[in-house]
Amino acid sequence: MYKFICYPRCTTCQKAKKWLDDNNIKYELRDIKSENPSFDELKEWHARSGRPLKNFFNTSGLLYKSMDLKTKLPDMSEEEMLELLSTDGMLVKRPLLVADGFVLVGFKENEWAEAVLRADNL
Repeated sequence: MYKFICYPRCTTCQKAKKWLDDNNIKYELRDIKSENPSFDELKEWHARSGRPLKNFFNTSGLLYKSMDLKTKLPDMSEEEMLELLSTDGMLVKRPLLVADGFVLVGFKENEWAEAVLRADNL
């Protein structure tokens, strides 16, 4: 079963949830605002995602902008970025789809379909 980490009021998260439901994909839903990912979870997810850590930041979020992270992130270590992400779920790009073999950040239907299909065929 997949872990679907989202913010229910986010329209992209709503589209991703609809896609999961329409494709009969079983998942455990987790509200990123009320149950923020921990430092250890984020570290593990980042490693499994194969993506740069900066891709885990919700760059369009108000908190990101108010903290001026666009200028601060380049000077931060990976450890500092993970620490910061673990302080508030609203800093984390969403939705996240977490499986044993992969972690997807943000919703791109083709990417999700390919990853889920590949995982289901293993």
